Amino acid sequence: MRSRRLGAALKRYREAAKLDQQHAADHIVGSTTKISRIEAGQVSARPGDVRLLLELYGVEDREVYQRLEQLARDSNKRGWWLDFPWVVKNEGFADFVTLETDATYIRTWQSLFIPGLLQTDAYIRALMELSPTLHAPEAIEEAVAIRQARRKIIEDNGAQYAAVIWEPALTAPMPSRKTHSDQLLHIHQVAQRQNVSLQVLPTSEWQTAHMSSHFVMFNFASEPAPQAVAFDTTSSTVILEDVEDMAKHVQIFERLRSAALTPNQSLTFIQRVIKDVSETEEEAG
Repeated sequence: MRSRRLGAALKRYREAAKLDQQHAADHIVGSTTKISRIEAGQVSARPGDVRLLLELYGVEDREVYQRLEQLARDSNKRGWWLDFPWVVKNEGFADFVTLETDATYIRTWQSLFIPGLLQTDAYIRALMELSPTLHAPEAIEEAVAIRQARRKIIEDNGAQYAAVIWEPALTAPMPSRKTHSDQLLHIHQVAQRQNVSLQVLPTSEWQTAHMSSHFVMFNFASEPAPQAVAFDTTSSTVILEDVEDMAKHVQIFERLRSAALTPNQSLTFIQRVIKDVSETEEEAG
């Protein structure tokens, strides 16, 4: 995934400079096959080659040099997720976690579930117990440990995080009232962090909610536009990297944000739902 991002960036700069792959190959004393494989993300470029290519393409921004050279260094870097067999076996999810770990700005839309980076352990366990592929207790605990590590992306690493959640995902009954209450309390706490923006889309905004199924967008460093969009299916993780796909999802996300409650209104809404769930629990007790 990192090699693909690096290759795509180098290709954009080459095409902007109106140079072909032969020019690039000659400049680094390589072959067009090597340039083609680098741009396709099949192999990673060496930091020195990245520097030479950016110079050839007329790139002057030193931040671009630093970012892409670092990406070249990190391309073969071992990620924490490789310690988990389940991630290793699911290449699409491994790519997703790589994007998530490297991102500096993450935007997500969820209509059915609590977004992954906001899920509590109890909520995750409840979901995993319903999974058609995870049955063994150790597999469920591995899934919980993976989610715990992922939460650090916004809790420790400080990535900017913006989430829009449809109201039913927050108000619909969960496996237990305690799971429900604890999950909402956790969201309320995280939503008050400086790097987090959370908005609730009211149930009444039915048309807006159905513009798209769930998705996550990723930005990296100073890149003004997202570089990838991802979403889950029942059996895999799909990652889109086409520029047109990025533009469409940015437009959808901005419409969702415009139709949603403001962050402060959303906090008030969640407080009210917590109160309702707690009162219902007391009545049941």
